[in-house]
Amino acid sequence: MVNSISHFKRLKGVEALVEEYTLPIRAFEEKLGMIFLQLRDDFKPKDFDRVERFLEIWPKDLPLAIELRHTDWYNDETVAARTYQLFEEHNVSNIITDTAGRRDLLHMRLTTPDAFIRYVGANHETDYSRLDEWVERLKIWKDHGLRNLYFFVHQNVEKESPLLSAYFIEKLNKALGTDLDLPNKDPEPPKLDL
Repeated sequence: MVNSISHFKRLKGVEALVEEYTLPIRAFEEKLGMIFLQLRDDFKPKDFDRVERFLEIWPKDLPLAIELRHTDWYNDETVAARTYQLFEEHNVSNIITDTAGRRDLLHMRLTTPDAFIRYVGANHETDYSRLDEWVERLKIWKDHGLRNLYFFVHQNVEKESPLLSAYFIEKLNKALGTDLDLPNKDPEPPKLDL
């Protein structure tokens, strides 16, 4: 359903879909984390008014993070400033996209005290050094009031994602004093006896 809101309708005329989508989500109550909305990579600033209208109808009590994937949202300082201001006014987290080989999408502007990073690796050794840089940045952000971190790890060969995630969590636990559980690094599913 979220795909209908973001990709098919492109945020236009989605009032009923938003209501239909958010009603069952409320059942999560205090266990609800951040809701993640990724817009199409061809969704450009010419549709700023759609984002504005969408944020007016989005329920204020449901946490939302939006990923704007077209570089025009960040390359024009006026557009970027206007977008950041809109997100701040509506308490929406601006998703930071860190994709290997796509430094044109990497920006470092938080619009809430909650950071949402979508980290896309390349199944390359540099994925680890990029994660080391994130640990250092997150230490600084924590000292400046970072409240929550949502760090989504994705790779083109997904079986490697748990290994990368475990590496990151170990570093984060050590550097920030957190006690996050490690994912199962074993890419093979457990064998079940029948």
